[in-house]
Amino acid sequence: MSNIKVGDKVRFLNSTGGGVVRSFKGKDQVLVEDEDGFEVPALIRECVVVGDSEMQVHSSRRSPLPSMTQDPAPQPKKPAPQPEMEKVTETVEGERLNIYLAYLPIEPAKVMQGSGYETYFINDSNYYLFFNYMNRQNNSWISRYNGIVEPNTQIFLEEFSKEELNDLERICVQLIAFKKDKPYSLKNAISVELHLDTVKFYKQHCFMENDFFDEDAMVYPIVRQDIPEKELLISAAELQEAMQQKVREDRRAPQTIVKKKATDSAILEVDLHITELLDNTNGLSNADMLNYQLEKFHEVLSKYAANKGQKIVFIHGKGDGVLRKAIEKELKTKYKQHYYQDASFREYGFGATMVTIK
Repeated sequence: MSNIKVGDKVRFLNSTGGGVVRSFKGKDQVLVEDEDGFEVPALIRECVVVGDSEMQVHSSRRSPLPSMTQDPAPQPKKPAPQPEMEKVTETVEGERLNIYLAYLPIEPAKVMQGSGYETYFINDSNYYLFFNYMNRQNNSWISRYNGIVEPNTQIFLEEFSKEELNDLERICVQLIAFKKDKPYSLKNAISVELHLDTVKFYKQHCFMENDFFDEDAMVYPIVRQDIPEKELLISAAELQEAMQQKVREDRRAPQTIVKKKATDSAILEVDLHITELLDNTNGLSNADMLNYQLEKFHEVLSKYAANKGQKIVFIHGKGDGVLRKAIEKELKTKYKQHYYQDASFREYGFGATMVTIK
């Protein structure tokens, strides 16, 4: 006789199912309550005990049966893998800080109508930068973005609409440069305030080809060759007066822009690169700079107009050829009496034009 007792949990040998023994029926049968709560008669010899009467037994009409499986012993946690430090690719030029802000229209074709804009921060150096980008409102500064940017990286800062342009007339960037896990040259903490000419954001030609984006952009330097930029806070009238004043000063001292070649005293060189003519070009458009360069060109030809046979080499650079074409146009229309040709290719490549006074 099997040792089955009331309360034992059993399963059937020759059929599917089982349950809890609730009572005996005769000498060889038991009533087994299945999981649905029904009592099923079964032969004792056809039942196998799978749990004793000391177990807490539940039917489906009460609470669910507790799990018969024992929880596995807790396994020791493996340490989370540490992310590998990305190796920074450094360049020789990157040892000096060159930092820029760039503004791009979201819809270039709708600059005049209502395009929004994107702001990017450009770190063209081998240094990590902790920086804060902010704008001035009501004699206070409001941080628009702050964080750390990796070396030789440009990051998106924000998107803004035309209605927010007035808030961006005065901006400031503060930054600290450092390197991780290696020695480096100490850079001073930098704070640069700039005045944005918001009118330019409405002019499509003010967004120009650049070294950082496939699209045209308005790029403002913050630091160039470790030197923080100085803002240019003058009106258009003041700028025009300053340019005219420099022209008058140059008339009195033309040697500041004209120098004799050491190899041939009969040839004069005039470098028309804008960086040789002006110390700071912030706020100047391409058209402004081209007009200033042409003023220098006219000034020199006027000064030496009486020196028949005088040879003057105007160094304009190769670039995209805008200044070169403008000079050739002036020579063909206003100075037809003079002879001109490409200057020595060996010395200047395609970057200079020689004019002979006739």
